[in-house]
Amino acid sequence: MLDLVVIEGKGRGIIVRNMDTGAIEKHGAHAVVLAMGCNASAIWRAHKRGALFANPSWTQMHPTSLPQSGEYQSKLTLMSESWRNDGRIWVPKNKDEQRAANDIPESERDYTWNTVIQHLAIFARAILPRERPRKGSTPAMEWDRSRMPSIWIFPEQSANKGKRRLWKSTSTYFECMKRSPASAPKVNQCAFRRLPTFPWGQFVVDYELMTNVPGLYAVGEANFADHGANRLGANSLLQACVDRYFIAPYTIPNYLADEIKSGPVEVKHSAFVAAEEAVMSQVQHLLDIQGTLPADHFYKALGRILYDKCGLSRSRVGLEQAMASIRTLREQFHNELRVPGGPQMNSELEKAGRVSDYLEVGELKCYDALTREESCGAHFREPRIASQ
Repeated sequence: MLDLVVIEGKGRGIIVRNMDTGAIEKHGAHAVVLAMGCNASAIWRAHKRGALFANPSWTQMHPTSLPQSGEYQSKLTLMSESWRNDGRIWVPKNKDEQRAANDIPESERDYTWNTVIQHLAIFARAILPRERPRKGSTPAMEWDRSRMPSIWIFPEQSANKGKRRLWKSTSTYFECMKRSPASAPKVNQCAFRRLPTFPWGQFVVDYELMTNVPGLYAVGEANFADHGANRLGANSLLQACVDRYFIAPYTIPNYLADEIKSGPVEVKHSAFVAAEEAVMSQVQHLLDIQGTLPADHFYKALGRILYDKCGLSRSRVGLEQAMASIRTLREQFHNELRVPGGPQMNSELEKAGRVSDYLEVGELKCYDALTREESCGAHFREPRIASQ
């Protein structure tokens, strides 16, 4: 999806790019549904057509991901959530434990789920004030020994059934970290880290899941109705099931009942023509830049800015620096991007279009975080001091 078509204030269709042929296509409808799994581009383009957007600074922080170990990783590697179940999460009973994990006997490990959950919460709140890069390495978090315990996750120590399910994620760990998860570090060395993923703010919807644009619905994770300041897996389950099975099947037909006499939506309408021309103009602009840097360069640069300045720990100074850096990066993008190939099926062109949107959403994310001085969920605002 590359654009939303609005006619007389109502959502009446979309402009899309055929991922098999590269052709730009128009699709008319009496209602448009943006569903769970929508990417930032679809949401951002609809926002530009008037749909209200909320809480872009709320970002999911995932507790089971691997540190970035090279430039070939554009972001951290998310491990299977089953590591927190079959993988048997445990914490040392002795909060000052100094031995390597494999040297701690079973009798001195606490596998109690409630205890682990409490420690995960402590972990989120006890990290050092900001994520600082170690000398000669990518940014990493450190354990604060005085305020929290360690958490260990061992696929090899799970039951046989768990071993079979976890083999793939164990292999991924070995490929990224060049060692087995069983060879865990000492308590003060973090084998896993929390993963900031994409912005979690989405569309504002009413109780019928309609946005402020009549005829435009946002269901599942495309709306922010059930998201807190740190989205959990239960939110996905809630929205996938409830929105899909119990709400949308009733509210959308209720809306369509009033549209039954409106006749078919013609894609020859001037609104479709204008939207198609705008999309094609943007595509051609990306192709015409003919710089020297690929879209991946800007994608990774934006990721570093957001991770360092708008991750778990945020400050006014850091966020203002991030916004300035993103503006500079966006200007560089529109002057130095190079998209090989042409307008036909072209994965690099698709990527460039998404990065163009991400650069705009990223600045909005930082601005939203700047205006929030409270700590909320997994997002922590550093105390205001003279320098902040």
